Amino acid sequence: MSQTDYISSIQRTITLERDAVNDLLSRLDRDALNKACDLLINCKGRIVITGMGKSGHIGNKIAATMASTGSPSFFVHPGEAAHGDMGMITANDVVIALSNSGESGEVTTLLPLLKRLHIPLIAMTGKDDSTLATAADSHLNVGVDKEACPLDLAPSSSTTVALVMGDALAISLLEARGFTAEQFAFSHPGGSLGRRLLLKVKTIMHCASQIPKVGASTSIKDALMEMTQKGLGMTTVLDENNGLLGIFTDGDLRRALDKDIDFHSTPVADVMTTACSTIDPEKLAAEALQIMEEKKINALVATNDSRVVGVINMHDLLRAGVI
Repeated sequence: MSQTDYISSIQRTITLERDAVNDLLSRLDRDALNKACDLLINCKGRIVITGMGKSGHIGNKIAATMASTGSPSFFVHPGEAAHGDMGMITANDVVIALSNSGESGEVTTLLPLLKRLHIPLIAMTGKDDSTLATAADSHLNVGVDKEACPLDLAPSSSTTVALVMGDALAISLLEARGFTAEQFAFSHPGGSLGRRLLLKVKTIMHCASQIPKVGASTSIKDALMEMTQKGLGMTTVLDENNGLLGIFTDGDLRRALDKDIDFHSTPVADVMTTACSTIDPEKLAAEALQIMEEKKINALVATNDSRVVGVINMHDLLRAGVI
């Protein structure tokens, strides 16, 4: 194939799969969807998803999406279910079974067992009159007129449509549950999203002896020594009660250099920034990042009742993976 043929093939595949999704949208069965969503939202146990072959791969992804968006779910291989894993399914569960033909032997073998346990069944097939569809409490037709495969054999358009339907169910449940971004983060604690939504300022800020601090009467020279020792590019300027009077930064130093000032005798209070931004240590680190970006600053003082309890800078956020 030439490069032009590659592009034509890719464009044809994308077009066929897009059209298959559009066809799905145009023939949604409201009653079947409402019944399916009611069964899922009222499930007292877990949502169990099963499917064979490519349908199984799609089912695995749907189960993962549901589990991460507030609907506890897992995938069971139908072949393994018939040889012991059926014990993973309880009477409190709801089963979603995927099969394009609706006749996959490994899946239909489970139907008598599901019926015996009175387990609600949602079927996703391409044929309304199939064995799986007629046995289901709710049948969602995810059939396609043609696979994207030019031989009309390899599951392609059909798996795309099934995946879209699974995602649609997961998102509808998410919205119905009022699932929040913070709850989502608890399902993804190891990723950057989890760190952004869970990590608090107090967890990564410099505190106690790590805080650069000087008094208002401290000379600029000694304030520079404190900045150098603590290595945060700034120092807080505090009153006798540890209250924040202002901060002295590298920017304040550059501005002071333009003036005829004796750094050995001039108090840092004469050149410090008084209108400085602060943050509550209980706030999310992501909020600290937002303030720094908006104010175009590199460090932020954490205060509690106007008393300085910590300092956080861009490097801290970078090391924590918030950026």
